[in-house]
Amino acid sequence: MKWIYIAACAAFFVKMLVPFEPAPELPFSIVDAIVQDSGVPNAVAGILFRNRLYDTILEVVVFTIAVGGAHFLLENEHPAATIRPITDPPAIIMARLGSTIAALVGIELALRGHLSPGGGFAAGVAGGTAIGLAAMTSPPERMAAAYERWRAAFWEKVSVGIFLLLAVMTLAGAELPRGDFGTLISGGILPVLNVLVAVKVALGSWAIVLTFIRHRGLL
Repeated sequence: MKWIYIAACAAFFVKMLVPFEPAPELPFSIVDAIVQDSGVPNAVAGILFRNRLYDTILEVVVFTIAVGGAHFLLENEHPAATIRPITDPPAIIMARLGSTIAALVGIELALRGHLSPGGGFAAGVAGGTAIGLAAMTSPPERMAAAYERWRAAFWEKVSVGIFLLLAVMTLAGAELPRGDFGTLISGGILPVLNVLVAVKVALGSWAIVLTFIRHRGLL
């Protein structure tokens, strides 16, 4: 069997050495076409929420399954006996400062992700990082109480439902007014989808962090 692998690797290596014909030049710029079609300067956002919206829908669904999987994987385990948060004062100050910065970056990426590099997934990761850093320096009971008080699990499900509904409407051809190109309120439905994805990823990350802290004692 190993000779098959060796032959396959050799054939692949030879193929990489064989020159190939370059792709023909198009009479127009693909990036410019995407920007014009989506109505936002960030072509990546246009691709994620228009040209490849099917992929984005499945990515949101996969992350939702991951959040539920973490919960169901650990629900039968006994909670950790002791949870030791960070107690070093300089580390606490740096972690809370980093949490504040990450939260502000997340809000910026969510609101302006269609105008500059960024977007809903990056904003959600920044928000999840802020929550993780806050959890490292706060009593677990306080984080869990805040999660329940703000009904984070409910709003996570609401954001997913609204995202899927708007995504299906977009695929069906429904669009909002695009507004003035390059302004904050522009791009039709794209900014709304950005914010919904950011909320979903941030709240889902919060749920995962609480689950692992409760059952594994990990901060």
